[in-house]
Amino acid sequence: MGARRFARLGPLRPERGGELPDVTLAYETWGRPAPDGSNAVLVLHALTGDSHAAGPAGPGHPTAGWWDGLIGPGRPLDTDRWFVVAPNVLGGCQGSTGPASPGPGGRPWGGAFPLLTPRDQVAAEALLADALGVGRWAAVIGGSMGGMRALEWAVTHPGRVGSLFLLACSAAASAEQIAWSDAQIQAVRNDPGWRGGHYHDAPPGRGPHVGLGLARRIAHVTYRSEPELAARFGRAGHDGRFDVQDYLDHHAEKLVRRFDAASYVVLSDAMNAHDVGRDRGGVAAALRRVRAATLVAAVDSDRLYPPSQQAELAGGIAGADGLRVIRSARGHDGFLAETEQVGALLRELLA
Repeated sequence: MGARRFARLGPLRPERGGELPDVTLAYETWGRPAPDGSNAVLVLHALTGDSHAAGPAGPGHPTAGWWDGLIGPGRPLDTDRWFVVAPNVLGGCQGSTGPASPGPGGRPWGGAFPLLTPRDQVAAEALLADALGVGRWAAVIGGSMGGMRALEWAVTHPGRVGSLFLLACSAAASAEQIAWSDAQIQAVRNDPGWRGGHYHDAPPGRGPHVGLGLARRIAHVTYRSEPELAARFGRAGHDGRFDVQDYLDHHAEKLVRRFDAASYVVLSDAMNAHDVGRDRGGVAAALRRVRAATLVAAVDSDRLYPPSQQAELAGGIAGADGLRVIRSARGHDGFLAETEQVGALLRELLA
């Protein structure tokens, strides 16, 4: 369990059909809530993140928090001032209800897990906020997939979001983003160990780990920038292999050991469904619903979520103070890696 807590939130009906009869969200917190609940900050993770946004590695947490440098006493998300909440997303595999969770009859949902959208995930997070007694978040913060959900929070529940920080995300998934994601989904589904998503009772090593590793290799190339890969690896190699291949192998193996392939498929599909303007009169009309003071930031070398997409957000949200640019050679992953620049923007938003 590590530092996770768990909230049982009751039933939820996803937009695209089916029912989750008893949703659980895992979450972690830092700091203490104010008596009036006014100091709560929601931090939302990216595709393969989880609730462990801060804190050391240890039992239940094989790695340190993914934003550890930003959360804690005296840090940009100062836990002497703010009550910080980070949930594991609905559909995930780190304690929240997902494909590996028991479904009707007690066996894992597997491939029968309902299709999700970011709105479904925000609906579950709204139930969590209710359970925690948070009527209004002082700030909602997210990057990449977390940014999609942060935006959905501000559009769906404009009165519950005081300020908003959107990093390296878009108003809607683009054709290219869907294409990259679909290649990853197909890599998993075409693994013989996939078994239609019903592999959770397979013997060790017989699940779709090869397909999940291939999906991670595809994804990781899109997360970094070409100049960075060229500078770090070039054509260097040994024993008939290039160093960049070893690098991708390393990241594939790391993910396979900590992540469920069916969650990867469910969450990737949910990201493809992201469109804040759907059934709201289009993107421009949806963005006009945001009431929060908003800061939008792009990573200048991001080729997966290019800065033009964040410029659309900054231009369409009335409370946005222009587009901020994070300078980084690390591509999309710059929103995680450039903690000094991100921290400065967080301090500005929360001042």
